[in-house]
Amino acid sequence: MAQPICRLYLITPPRLDDLAAFGRTLAHALDAGDVAALQVRLKDQPDDIIAAAVDVIAPIAQARDVALIMNDRPDLAAKLGCDGVHIGQTDASYAEARRIVGKDRMVGVTCHDSRHLAMEAAEAGADYVAFGAFFPTTTKDAPARADPEILTIWQETMEVPCVAIGGITSANARGLAAAGADFLAVSAGVWSHADPGAAVRAINAEIAAGLADRG
Repeated sequence: MAQPICRLYLITPPRLDDLAAFGRTLAHALDAGDVAALQVRLKDQPDDIIAAAVDVIAPIAQARDVALIMNDRPDLAAKLGCDGVHIGQTDASYAEARRIVGKDRMVGVTCHDSRHLAMEAAEAGADYVAFGAFFPTTTKDAPARADPEILTIWQETMEVPCVAIGGITSANARGLAAAGADFLAVSAGVWSHADPGAAVRAINAEIAAGLADRG
């Protein structure tokens, strides 16, 4: 039986007013511990602002073998050379996103607390499905609250990786890793910390403990 895996999936803050400063903070955070992916999530920002952010962020992430994922916008993911796109239920359809980004980029799909939506996405070809929110979050409006049991059931029945999202910090990461998440998506739990690098280390330690609990 394959060894269970759970890794950190970072999401940018919703605004980056000082790109140079964030670049330094990002490098510090990524150097602090294992991070699988970084999602560029700049809500309601114009395309040129998003492109400028990617210009700064992409080299930092790619130098550390961290996948760069664009939120919501398959067109920008393809245009800016990102490694993939993450779409919500009200964004482009999976089929449309796949057509735009091509077969070699990742497409992840938000599925809230619905195994039905997740199975539809997985069967269509999604590279991962995301469940949440698991905890209260101020980073985005969360229409549903998910139970960790959905991760366990998914892990036992499906091969497509699942991402847990919503209010995740070092204080609650262990239970989600133990429940069966393949990735923990974190934003404020790292960037709102006084030392984002310390937050990355702490979350990775809790992930390791959760994986030990999972056996």
